[in-house]
Parts: sequence; structure tokens; C-alpha cells
Amino acid sequence: MLISVYIPFLVTAALAVLAAPVARRLPPRRAAWALACAALVTAVGWAGSLALLAFSGVAQIPEIAEEGRWSVTALRAEDPVYLVVAAGSALLLGICVVSLVVAAVRQVRHLVRARRECARLPGRTELAVIDDDVPLAFALPGAPGRVVVSRGMLCCLGDGEREALLAHERAHLRGRHHLFQSLWRLTAALNPLLRPVTVAGEFVLERWADEAAAERVGDRRVVAHAVGRAALASAGASRPAALAVTGGVVPQRVRALLAPPPARRSLPLLVGGLLLAVCCASLANAASDSDQMLDGAQWALCTEHTGGVATAPTDHGHRPDACCVGPDRAEHGERRF
Repeated sequence: MLISVYIPFLVTAALAVLAAPVARRLPPRRAAWALACAALVTAVGWAGSLALLAFSGVAQIPEIAEEGRWSVTALRAEDPVYLVVAAGSALLLGICVVSLVVAAVRQVRHLVRARRECARLPGRTELAVIDDDVPLAFALPGAPGRVVVSRGMLCCLGDGEREALLAHERAHLRGRHHLFQSLWRLTAALNPLLRPVTVAGEFVLERWADEAAAERVGDRRVVAHAVGRAALASAGASRPAALAVTGGVVPQRVRALLAPPPARRSLPLLVGGLLLAVCCASLANAASDSDQMLDGAQWALCTEHTGGVATAPTDHGHRPDACCVGPDRAEHGERRF
């Protein structure tokens, strides 16, 4: 467990570094799914590793060891994790869990607020045009979602650019991009190292909508002009929603639209899949080592109480029924199952 328990931390750090290059080089739709899967797996690996490290320290508390009926001496000999590391892991895990709960409450409130705003908008069609001179355009998730555009934004764009803008916002709704956002924000709340993944993911979602708009309009240059003009027009205006045509790094999006569509690459996905497999395998190995460590500590306690005549654990990690818990109970033939 000494080495394998730390591998999920290294995989998470590698993902934080590689998130931005993946977002720029892969097709945006594939990149969004890849980042979502990677964030979910590494967040679980992060929490699992912290839990195992914290348990290695909690298990050495005499009162806990007495309740679990294992030898503290044997446990300390088999598990060389320092108590300060275990205590720090327990504290960090507690903070991350609280952060996750707070983030989950915020996401639920955000979705409820979006549904209420959808219900208040005029009309019943997917497109809602508001009479406001401030240039605004965003997708509002709901049941169903709405595309909200202000009169000021429509006046800033030409006919083709308006079509591109509406296609962009509709792509956000069709792809349910708000669910990707929620996943990245929740995993980043649980694992602070995943915050770069959230930033890269938001950029990928805007690129995904850009590519969908380019397919709809049939002219990548028109979409690039629409993105640039919308960003210039809405500069300084507050955005009520993150799923907006002016989101992300606009200059990079415009350059990507003026270039050919991104090519399909399999190597980054294969490398990422290998890293996630290593993360899962190392966490499973660490959990198995922890279980075997407890079995050894329990057997050691049985050996101490029976004067060294207890039977060793089997290959499956289970103690035989002949292992008793103390000399007083052994005299009466009591067993612990």
C-alpha cells in the first residue's frame, strides 16, 4: 500500500497538467467526454487514497484497535505510514467532503433558479427575445431549456451571424452542457487539483457549440465573426449564465474556427485511458493491501492471546474459526465468528 496508495495523486496531477493541451488538440465533443470521465475517476481515486491513508492512522488508536480486535504493534510494523500523514489525510478528506456538499447545494440551487427563469420568460418557444439594449445571449437550462437573446445583441450582428449565434446556444441545450459543468465543478470541489480541468472543460464546451454552429451554418468564418462581435459587444456586461457565446477564451476560439476542423486523434485518448486504468488498479491494490494488513494484525493478536498456537490466515485473507480472542474465552471454548 505504501506506493500504490499515492499513485492516484500522481495521476490527478498529470491530468491537471494535460487538461489544457487535450482541450486544444482533440475534437471538442470527444475532449468533453474524456475530461468528464477522467475527472470522475481521479476524484474517486483521490478520495479513496485519502480514506486509506486516514484509516491507517485511525486503526492505530488503541480504542479503535480494541474494538476491531487487532494488534496495534503488528499494524504499526506492517504499515509504515506516519501518523502525521494519516492525520493530515483525514483532515484534508473532511475538508474536501464539506466542500463537495457545499458545491452540490450550490449546483442544485443554480438549476432550480434556471428553471424558474425559464418559466418567467415570455413566450413558449425555445427562443426568448428580451427587450434590452444590453447585448446578451445565453442558454438557460430547464425543462425544456430556453435560448435567451437581447434586442441589443441582435442589432449588433448580421443575418448570418445571428443564425450562428442561435445555433451556438442551441448546441449548449442539445448537448446538455450544464451537466458537464456540474460534474466538473463537483469533482473540483472534492479534489482541488482538478480545478484546471474545470477551466479546460468550460473552454471545450464553448468549442463544442462553435463546431456545432459551424456545421449548421456551413461557414466557419461566419461563426468566427459572430463569436468575435458578440464578445466585443458584450464586453463589460454581466453574464447571467455561463453557457454563453461570449464564454471561454474568445481569441483561441476564433483562431480555431478560422482553421480547419480538428482532426480525430486516438493516441491522447489511449494515453488517458491507460492513466485512468493505472489509477483504478493502484487504488484497488492499496485497498487489498489494507485488508490483508488488518488480517495480519488480527492474527497477530490471536497469536499473542493463544501463546503462539493460533493458525495463520489462509490465502484468501480469512482467519480460521479456531482463532480465539483471548485465553479466558479459549478455556470456555468460545469463538468469534
